[in-house]
Amino acid sequence: MQYKILIVDDDENICELLNLYLKKDGFDTVLAYNGMQAVEYAEKFAPDLILLDIMLPQLDGWQVCREIRKKSEVPIIMLTAKGETFDKILGLELGADDYITKPFDTKEVVARIKAVLRRTSDKENQQNIKEVRFEKLIINLTNYELTVNDKRIDTPPKELELLYHLASNPNRVYTRDQLLDEVWGFDYYGDSRTVDVHVKRLREKLENVSQEWSLKTVWGVGYKFEVK
Repeated sequence: MQYKILIVDDDENICELLNLYLKKDGFDTVLAYNGMQAVEYAEKFAPDLILLDIMLPQLDGWQVCREIRKKSEVPIIMLTAKGETFDKILGLELGADDYITKPFDTKEVVARIKAVLRRTSDKENQQNIKEVRFEKLIINLTNYELTVNDKRIDTPPKELELLYHLASNPNRVYTRDQLLDEVWGFDYYGDSRTVDVHVKRLREKLENVSQEWSLKTVWGVGYKFEVK
């Protein structure tokens, strides 16, 4: 299968460099140079993954990410020249799957793309139903569905995988590093704050749903899915 990558950056040299390396590695590519084009091409060409710069004309990367997430769960890797914690956290909160700080190594970009595509395409290869159930909660990893109070809740793939992993091992405490290793995989280049962001977003979806279970912080250690 030839994956299609949408490259979004107002720097034509960066676009062409990424285009060259990705095509050499067997990817199909589409290039966009501003935020309006990015939103348009994301819908028009249905890419398998988007490389999205933050500092763009017309719409910035944050706005583009918001617009795309209204209609699609396509994997998004943010490109940022700032490298600030705030930028990374905000991108993840908006639904980005990963981030890369400029200047970057092109080989690392390709490796990150393959890692994200591998994680997000795993669901298509599931043969057995993977599902855990608790009061007012169903986490189905086969169909990537989260059901709360009998209502489907739109949830990014990595959030669902994290919740499934914790809920499949109730009352077990995981460190952030363990979760990065077991949920994101050894090829993830992020840091432990990534886990905190995803837990925060999950709590917003699960707050006050049931008294029988909860997503708990174990201070100084990590997290657990507590079942009474």
